[in-house]
Amino acid sequence: MAAELTRKLCLIGDFGVGKTSLVNRYVREIFDDRYLTTVGVKIDTKVVEVNGAPMKLVIWDIAGTEEANAVYRSYLRGMAGFLLVADGTRAYTLDNALKLKDSIVQQMGDLPWVGLLNKADLVDEWEIEETHPALASADSRWIKTSASTSANVELAFERLASALP
Repeated sequence: MAAELTRKLCLIGDFGVGKTSLVNRYVREIFDDRYLTTVGVKIDTKVVEVNGAPMKLVIWDIAGTEEANAVYRSYLRGMAGFLLVADGTRAYTLDNALKLKDSIVQQMGDLPWVGLLNKADLVDEWEIEETHPALASADSRWIKTSASTSANVELAFERLASALP
């Protein structure tokens, strides 16, 4: 049997957008609505099948931030791709996520990424409009997810895994 590939991926975005809840839903198939701030980074792993071969995803859940400072960038070093997470109920988190993405691309190159508009179960409370330029383009990489209901969580991680080099 062939050795499994190992790929590092990071979840990035503001505090409170649901990064830890998304990882818990994906890796452990659980959801806890208690909010616990991530300090620094939390690392999980999951083996998935990509193109018929096993791939070990090393998932770095990085504490929320609005800018990629030196410490933050050190967490990103060596990543093969990232999940960019915004909270649909707080429009500014999408703008902050897009700024983070631009900063990361400028510093690390054009890595594979998938955008997650989280909290799709609270769509009645959403502030983000479908007409937002990042969402309205034909090549949009954004997926509406809900860690609470598990909607599209596995799809988002699988989409990124299949795009990793």
